[in-house]
Amino acid sequence: MKPKTEKLYWWSSSSGRIEFQLTESQAGKGHHSGACDSDIEELLNLPDIKAKLAAINPALVAQELAEFGAWDAEQLADNAENLARLLWIACGDIFDRELID
Repeated sequence: MKPKTEKLYWWSSSSGRIEFQLTESQAGKGHHSGACDSDIEELLNLPDIKAKLAAINPALVAQELAEFGAWDAEQLADNAENLARLLWIACGDIFDRELID
C-alpha cells in the first residue's frame, strides 16, 4: 500500500516574486497560537524546505520582508532570520487562506 501523499499548497509573496509549496501539516506546524519559533526552526531543517528556501536570493527575501515594515535594516541583514520570518509568514498565509475556510 502506498503512503498517502499530502496535498501541497502554493504560497506567493505579495509581489509574486517568491513562490514555494508547503504541505498542510507543514503550514499547520508553522502557524498556531503561542510561540512558533521552535516549530519554524524544525521546518527550516527539513530537506525539502531547506532546499526551497536556499534557492531564493537573500536580497529578494530582505526586500519582501521590508515591505511589512516590521523589521529594521539591521534585522533584515540576517538571512537566516529572514528565511525563518518568510516561512512563518507563508505558513500563516496558507493556514488562514486555505486551511480554515
